[in-house]
Amino acid sequence: MTTRWLFGDQLGPHFLDRTDQPVLMVEARGVFARRRFHRAKAQLVLSAMRHRAAELGDQCTYVRADTYAEVLEGFDEPLSVCHPTSHAALRFVHGRGDVEVVPARGFATSTDDFDRWVRSRGRGRLLMGDFYRDTRRRLGILMDGEEPAGGKWSYDADNQKPPPRSATLGVPEPNWPVEDEIDAEVRHDLDRWEREGRVTLLGSDGPRRFAATRGESLASLADFITHRLTGFGPHEDAMLSADPWMAHSLLSAPLNLGLLDPIEVIATAEDAYRNGLAPLGSVEGFIRQVIGWREFVWHLYWHLPTSYRTRNELQARNPVPGWFADLDAESVDAACLSDALVGVRDRGWVHHIPRLMVLGNYAMQHGWDPAEVTDWFHRAFVDGYDWVMVPNVIGMSQFADGGVMATKPYVAGGAYINRMSDYCSSCVYDPRKRVGQDACPFTAGYWAFLHRNRERLATNPRMGQALSGLDRLSDLDALIKQEAARGPTAP
Repeated sequence: MTTRWLFGDQLGPHFLDRTDQPVLMVEARGVFARRRFHRAKAQLVLSAMRHRAAELGDQCTYVRADTYAEVLEGFDEPLSVCHPTSHAALRFVHGRGDVEVVPARGFATSTDDFDRWVRSRGRGRLLMGDFYRDTRRRLGILMDGEEPAGGKWSYDADNQKPPPRSATLGVPEPNWPVEDEIDAEVRHDLDRWEREGRVTLLGSDGPRRFAATRGESLASLADFITHRLTGFGPHEDAMLSADPWMAHSLLSAPLNLGLLDPIEVIATAEDAYRNGLAPLGSVEGFIRQVIGWREFVWHLYWHLPTSYRTRNELQARNPVPGWFADLDAESVDAACLSDALVGVRDRGWVHHIPRLMVLGNYAMQHGWDPAEVTDWFHRAFVDGYDWVMVPNVIGMSQFADGGVMATKPYVAGGAYINRMSDYCSSCVYDPRKRVGQDACPFTAGYWAFLHRNRERLATNPRMGQALSGLDRLSDLDALIKQEAARGPTAP
């Protein structure tokens, strides 16, 4: 029987053709030596790989080496591999010439289904909402006959409520995994590699917060559905300084490790709605993230040309400053930005709104090189992979593709953060002010961004009202001078 070579993000049972199929896994330390990954990410990936190898026992040949190539050169058995999750990995596999590549797994929509949908669009834009509706129809997810459950395809408009006035959302904390001897071994190895200068890691060490085994992943899914899904929808776009997890599922990491299959995830969520255990708005919002946005990003990564990752339509050339790159939260006075950096530093994770509207928003406002920003997100987040971050950061977060992914830049001032969080009440900056010592850096940065990109965004129909606001600013010259003087220093 052909041996299945499993990459470190292909760890679920659905990546094998048979339960007794021989397996090869390679722990290539060079991956962590070449780039500065977050310690929590290295801990999670290595823990997940070693746990999977332990589960497979004698069925798995597990090799620790510096590179994949040195292991493959000495492996004589026929090999097959599921379609890898990055262009670089796919080029490497194809370059071998002796490895069979089978279609990708771990996604609800096949390449053929996505290509069919693209052809059906003709010359129309590829919009996530249209793809999501097509996927719902094709898979029969949240459908009542030919119509969407509840009569609406999306409850997104109902899921954008500001945070409650309480310090937390009031839902139970997530079901945390319990570390074992394999985790201890991984932590020991990372410590030793750092001491020996073999790797340089980012962020803080801490307890493993994300599922690293199939059993832990199923337990996390069940816990989310039972205790947290109901509270997810209404406040999924809100931020609370004392409640980093809120009602988010934390399932992106095990999904992206291949420990969960999206079909089983959405089926479990739909069952909760059908059985009256969770409201439709929360269930639909969660399912939209899993089989809508996640699948759309995956397929766009492969559909768009490889040059997409170098797009820079806004001509943003500034380097990512050291305080941001190194997660130096203590040097930042802006409450929202400091707390987001703390979350990344200590956990390798913040939810999608701090990613997009705090970290990404600030980077775009200040014209940081989108390729550098993408690389940082990839390395700093436990659920970050090339296929995840290239479309999400280049397209959605930084608008570097000029509108392929999003119809307008996701740029906002302090008013948005004030409405959707509790940060501003304790911040030294005032979200209503754009000039002065206590001027909010996001409010000032918003107007500086519009001024800098006025000509580039002039033809965008969704930016007309925002750009016209520049003409009403009596203090625009002072604002531009203020922001130029601030430069790359931490706000």
